Amino acid sequence: MERVIIFDTTLRDGEQAPGATLNLEEKLEIARQLDKLGVDVIEAGFPIASPGDFEAVRLIAEEVKGSSICALAHADAEAVDRAWEAIKKAKRPRVHVFLSSSEIHLTYQLKKGQAEILELACEMVARAKGHVEDVEFSPMDATRTNPEFIYQITEAVIEAGATTVNIPDTVGYTTPEEFSKLISGIFEHVPNIHKAVVSIHCHDDLGLAVANSLTALASGARQVECTINGIGERAGNASLEEIVMALQTRKDFFDLTTNIDTSQIYKTSRLVSELTGFSIPPNKAIVGANAFRHEAGIHQDGIIKEPTTYEIMDARSIGLPSSTLVLGKHSGRHALKARLEELGYGLSEADLDRAFSDFKGLADKKKEVTDRDLESLVAEEMRTISEAYHLEQVQVSCGDQSVPTAMVKLVAPDGQVLADAALGAGPVDAVYQAINRLVGVPNKLIEFSVTSITEGIDAIGEVTIRIESEGRVYTGRGAATDIIVASAKAYMNALNRLLAAKGKE
Repeated sequence: MERVIIFDTTLRDGEQAPGATLNLEEKLEIARQLDKLGVDVIEAGFPIASPGDFEAVRLIAEEVKGSSICALAHADAEAVDRAWEAIKKAKRPRVHVFLSSSEIHLTYQLKKGQAEILELACEMVARAKGHVEDVEFSPMDATRTNPEFIYQITEAVIEAGATTVNIPDTVGYTTPEEFSKLISGIFEHVPNIHKAVVSIHCHDDLGLAVANSLTALASGARQVECTINGIGERAGNASLEEIVMALQTRKDFFDLTTNIDTSQIYKTSRLVSELTGFSIPPNKAIVGANAFRHEAGIHQDGIIKEPTTYEIMDARSIGLPSSTLVLGKHSGRHALKARLEELGYGLSEADLDRAFSDFKGLADKKKEVTDRDLESLVAEEMRTISEAYHLEQVQVSCGDQSVPTAMVKLVAPDGQVLADAALGAGPVDAVYQAINRLVGVPNKLIEFSVTSITEGIDAIGEVTIRIESEGRVYTGRGAATDIIVASAKAYMNALNRLLAAKGKE
């Protein structure tokens, strides 16, 4: 079988999703996991965008040695040089140059003609080639570009030194039939196409990103650009896990393979979800909570008799444990460590000590601690990695005959303990008012949601919020058996992300 190159852009396009701001340590942690997953190319960022993005790409290039490390640059000499500077210590560096090609972009955005675009594309590809052997070029908005111009620019950039030509459906406009025709046309009309890998990058505005990507692969493309959980601009990108598992499950149809270690998919999905603050919908293909659950009696009967009657994939193939082990307050440290390792979490001794302490506290409140509880517990540890302010204590007083009041105690970056109280329209509002008085960062709460991680009255509740400050959105998540405490944790998580982003500027 021919191999498909998996190009992951979670750290670049994925982070462009509103509220998905990641700090340097979080980006590095995701990059390490993508490397472990077996991703061929990691697009680590857009170095010219900011000093923080440059530093993140540089650090990933230095530390991650399994995957190729790619840096994005628009068709500008300074951007290309900056991209090279960021990745020059990578074991396998790649510079990815992009430039708009569609008539609508050329007319209203760039105000240039096709001849100018062709010249600029070749000039910047050649400049990148002077730095590094592996150069990728993308004609942005390719699916709304005249195919004849796509053929022309593809031939030209390959002649200038491009080793990969990516055909992006930048605004999620195309359909599988149209995209297949475009990819096939490139192979038919570009005489030097054999000198480069044809790649695709599809957005999900019409819910067709994965379908378009798979169709393009069937039509001869051999690199697919995607993100974990499908995150990204607007409606997101093609989902890595869906593409990989489609290729694996339907080898009979596609006759294609990848280097991905599918047993790492679930862990990678959860890591990206926790660090970006984007929840995974229960009905999400492959990694959603309901993806391997069966409620209908007929389905359950079939699964008991033969799993393949209603399951086309084995849950263990994506890294889900084969059984659900329930831990309780009598469970020891070794049992917790063993279960966390089965779930894909290799904690240091110090992290394990903290996790065990939190586990015991949770076990005192809950009779049974499930896998999802453990994942939430580890996620809480992740969320405290880069705190500016730490939530020390929250206490509320409320009722239908009283004014909701909250007292909050925080630990400031300098170690000083801060405390204040406030009134609110409800207990959560009172907590947020008190926190705002202490932190003093103007923001607006634009979204608040609560979900139950597990079943029962003692379930852990997870709160997801989004706040807006100066036109940017920041996501926060928090979990606890007390929903008010979870709300306070979520708000502090969002505020700490906001403060970290401001610290980069």
